[in-house]
Amino acid sequence: MEFKADEFIILLMRWIHLFSGVTWIGLLYYFNIVQVPFMKETDAGTKSGVVQKLLPRALWWFRYAALATVLSGLIIIGSHFTHGHGHGIFSTSWGVSIAIGGGLGIIMFLNVWLLIWPNQKVVIRMTTEAAANKTSPPPEMAKHARIAFLASRTNFVLSFPMLFFMATASHYPLF
Repeated sequence: MEFKADEFIILLMRWIHLFSGVTWIGLLYYFNIVQVPFMKETDAGTKSGVVQKLLPRALWWFRYAALATVLSGLIIIGSHFTHGHGHGIFSTSWGVSIAIGGGLGIIMFLNVWLLIWPNQKVVIRMTTEAAANKTSPPPEMAKHARIAFLASRTNFVLSFPMLFFMATASHYPLF
C-alpha cells in the first residue's frame, strides 16, 4: 500500500472539519438553548460575570471553530478540483448537497465574524466598563446585544438544513 501525502492531508482536513464543526455547532446550540434562557432569568450580577468571564472564552472557541470548519471544508472541496473530480461536480447529488450545505455554512461563518463577534465585543466592553465603574451599562448596549442575538438565532435556524445537506452528501446518491 502506497502512502500518499495528499490523501493524508485530506483525511486530516476531514477530521479537523468534523471536530471543529462539532465544536462550532455545539457552542451555537449552547448559546441558543442554554445561555440565552439562563441570562433572561438570572440577576444582573450573575449576567455581568457571565459576560465578562465566560462569554469571551466561549466566543473565542466559537469563532475559531467556525474559521477552522470553513477553511478545512474549502480545502476538502478544493481537493476534488485539483484531483480531477471537480468537473461536473455540481451536477451530482453529492455536489448539490455540498454546495447547499457549504453555502449555508459560509453564511453562518460570515454571521459569526461580521455580526456576532463585533457586537459581542461591544457588549463585553460595555459590561466590563460598567462593572468597573459600578454603573449600569449604557442603553445602546441593548442594540448590540440584539444584533448579536438575531445573528446567532439565524445561525441556529440555518444549522438544521446545513447539517442535513452536509450529512446527505456522505450518503449520496440520495435524490
